Amino acid sequence: MSARSAVITGVGVVAPHGIGADDHWKALSEGRSALAPIDREGCADLPLKVAGLVRGFDAEAYVEPRYLVQTDRFTHFAMAAAELAAADAGLADHPDDPFGVAVVTAAGSGGGEFGQRELQHLWSEGPHHVGPYQSIAWFYAASTGQISIRGGFKGPCGVVASDEAGGLDALAHAARAVARGTDAVLAGAAEAPVAPYSMVCQLGYPGLSTEADPDRAYRPFGSDATGFVPGEGGAMFVVEDAARARARGARARARIAGHAATFTGAARWADSREGLAHAVRGALAEARCAPDEVDVVFADALGVPEADRAEALALADALGDHAARVPVTAPKAGLGRAHCGAPALDVAAAVLALEHGLVPPTPHTADCPYGLDLVTGRPRAAELRTALVLSRGLMGSNTALLLRRA
Repeated sequence: MSARSAVITGVGVVAPHGIGADDHWKALSEGRSALAPIDREGCADLPLKVAGLVRGFDAEAYVEPRYLVQTDRFTHFAMAAAELAAADAGLADHPDDPFGVAVVTAAGSGGGEFGQRELQHLWSEGPHHVGPYQSIAWFYAASTGQISIRGGFKGPCGVVASDEAGGLDALAHAARAVARGTDAVLAGAAEAPVAPYSMVCQLGYPGLSTEADPDRAYRPFGSDATGFVPGEGGAMFVVEDAARARARGARARARIAGHAATFTGAARWADSREGLAHAVRGALAEARCAPDEVDVVFADALGVPEADRAEALALADALGDHAARVPVTAPKAGLGRAHCGAPALDVAAAVLALEHGLVPPTPHTADCPYGLDLVTGRPRAAELRTALVLSRGLMGSNTALLLRRA
């Protein structure tokens, strides 16, 4: 283990439950759901009917006009979450050593809303009516670029392209950058895939739920699961060296203790059992953590019966008998799967759960036929020291991230 330990000192959230970590946690701990009928313009005739929508988000309150005009909604979310995380950590906007601060984000859907608008200009009015920022706003790297430019952060910035699991891999990348000598990293993911073009792109996913009732559309691990629904939003974090955080008086909210990732192929859910179990074992080994030390699991929870079964079996493979006793939760059932933003929101929930000693419930799901101790209905008080966060991408990535209470 490196002498430099990576801790999370700042948490910023933009989610369907609300803006900011406090609003997010209040809704999670109460088991509230933000799933709702999709009412975005141009979406009425699509078979996808339900999503987790971010409402009441005023981009102008967080993003300066010169950045607003050249960025998509997913970058607005990321910039707002990064600002909230930096404020939480007390991280200065233009640091004395700009090369000591980096930015790492992950994205899967990119700037679909911005791209669609500019393509409509192209089709209806011609190429001279396409804005100059079309070339960058749709790009999955836009959030890293704009956050680093805006804050003057010149450390080893990067973008993780590893499917939905990239929301966890970005934090692992940040932790390793800290171990190599970077003072602090703004890391995380935010997505905005609820626009007509982006939604059409998702219709090919076989696990997508077309259920029109928000209460029935996404019930992971339930005997009546019908698939998953999309969501938008995400979370950003300040990850920094523990000694540096102590020296400047910053509060360490959690420690990134272990991480591992594997790949098992697109929609091969039976194979994801082995891949996810291997990732869990790798994360435990890196953290020097015994399986029975895991106090809570934030599950990937796809809502596809074959995938849910594979995840339960993977936990049994990796944790042994402890898999049937450890509390498991899937708060994303009330938020939707915001691609890379979904596991980032799970990390925010895990950090807050460790702080509050409370496991938030899984909305909508009433039963679990897979032998897991799924927390449903009401939150559960528990002594929490270690949280395991899992994510699988629709294209085959599997990631496990282990957090320790700071």
